[in-house]
Amino acid sequence: MPRVTFAPALTRHVPCPPQDVDASTLRAALDASFRAAPAMRGYVLDEQGDVRKHVAVFVNGDMIASRTELGQALAPSDRVMVIQALTGG
Repeated sequence: MPRVTFAPALTRHVPCPPQDVDASTLRAALDASFRAAPAMRGYVLDEQGDVRKHVAVFVNGDMIASRTELGQALAPSDRVMVIQALTGG
């Protein structure tokens, strides 16, 4: 099963340990992890269900290409990491 992990910058607000989820797409994996920590959804996704601008999602170390297209397939061995992106100048 894919493993979803949230970075400490997010879990300090909403406790959510790493989870192995039964999911075949990125969206399904995120949704499954939000069932364990419903408040995390608001930190990660906006009102349209897209990844927020201050959040970055990686699959196997590669940042996802689109904040809106979360239907990419996941293999059982995949690792999803959700982090708070840093911005500024």
